[in-house]
Amino acid sequence: MFPHPTTVTPQSPPPARSSRVSFSSPSPAGAAFSTSPRSAVASVSLPTGSVLAPEISCNEVQGAAVVGMSSSSTAEGERSEFTEVVVVRHGETTWNASRIIQGHLDAELNEIGRQQAVAVAHRLSKEAKPAAIYSSDLKRAAETARTIAKICNLPDVVLDPALRERHIGDIQGLTLQDAVKEKPEAYKAFMSHKRNKQIPGGGESLDQLSERCVSCLYSIVEKHKGERVILVSHGGTIRELYRHASPTRPLHTKIHNTSVSVILVSGDTGRCIVKMCGDTSHLQATGVLENAFGGDKSSA
Repeated sequence: MFPHPTTVTPQSPPPARSSRVSFSSPSPAGAAFSTSPRSAVASVSLPTGSVLAPEISCNEVQGAAVVGMSSSSTAEGERSEFTEVVVVRHGETTWNASRIIQGHLDAELNEIGRQQAVAVAHRLSKEAKPAAIYSSDLKRAAETARTIAKICNLPDVVLDPALRERHIGDIQGLTLQDAVKEKPEAYKAFMSHKRNKQIPGGGESLDQLSERCVSCLYSIVEKHKGERVILVSHGGTIRELYRHASPTRPLHTKIHNTSVSVILVSGDTGRCIVKMCGDTSHLQATGVLENAFGGDKSSA
């Protein structure tokens, strides 16, 4: 269904503007969480805008047992089997700001999105250097990934269509309000809670989206066992990766543009640990556009 991944050479990031007034204020700093009953209660100080998974749920993959465990209580020896997958949503596009459904349509970053890409790149450059960076081949994700690669001094970006956003069929390019009137059947399918519901016009079901992006995740992990990798993708895709990694903990936060999530994945057992979800602490200068389309349950 999808062509093979390709690589691109990183380019110099575009210049960033200094401010924007239409974003909401950052959320209060600090959070605490309780671990599973087997481990002690831990208090963790987090950066402004970050969201930490309160309890870790590991799903069944290739016969691995379903377990609940805390990242704070995982022994260092056990932790070494995991690949640290840093998942970044692409920067803002004009279509995000205009609340237009993008899906597989190839919108580019706007100026704010380019600022956000620079901000997340600088944040990641101060952390452990990754072994590789993978990205959806859609322009908004690929440009975000190239900016990260340039600032983090990574040699190339591997573009993989399996990391694309969900295909939304006939309502791609429309706002939800227009979709109700112009493509009512496709709108109804898009808003359906049935995970096997495909969208008229070639759109994917949520199950199809999950199958391709989760398969891609494990393919990447297989190549980078015990290493750190960056994965740049889209709101709906990232929500499906979270759902796979933490099936008993619904995601109640929005995946904002260039937010950072971290999932530890064992290449040997398939176990997943959600270490962080939706961190926007690096966006204090640009902020996050709360009413932008995408990143929530209707993400596209």
